[in-house]
Amino acid sequence: MEIFYILMVLMLIAGIIAVETTNLLSAVICVGAVGFGSAVMYLFLKAPDIALTQTVVEVLGLVILIRATISREKSFISGDREFFAVVVSVVILFLIFVIGTGIFADMPPFGDAAFARIPDSASQVYLENGVKDTGAANIVTAVYLDYRVYDTLGEATVLFTSVVGAIVILRKKSRKLLFEEDPL
Repeated sequence: MEIFYILMVLMLIAGIIAVETTNLLSAVICVGAVGFGSAVMYLFLKAPDIALTQTVVEVLGLVILIRATISREKSFISGDREFFAVVVSVVILFLIFVIGTGIFADMPPFGDAAFARIPDSASQVYLENGVKDTGAANIVTAVYLDYRVYDTLGEATVLFTSVVGAIVILRKKSRKLLFEEDPL
């Protein structure tokens, strides 16, 4: 449970930095850190499907926002780096590494069904009653389209909206219109 508190503190710090910073690229990166933090929390809550969806949406959103930020800012990155910024970056990367190894250490061995050990788990109910309840010959289809249809619909809607948003923002015609209206 303490890992949730650590993640929430890191997400809170990133959120405060995103709101208070004057550098637009730093704000975008901090917003991405909050999103990836929530994806890691979903992994700890044993919801890998939601974590995967959150990660896909976060990557698409970051690509769009970073591209828009870089095209708007005319500043150049110098070769000089502040010592404090480098130390903070190394500490954050180290924390991500430690949290990642903790996640993989908690997972069951590859090929071992985690829910097969729990007698009344949802997966056991699906396997025992899936064909009888749904009439589907394929149990995966029964789970996706009968037992978890709203969850599947929600995930598909989020992914579709993200892809459509990325296409709309990144297409050549919209970029041309954006730069024609911008006096800079």
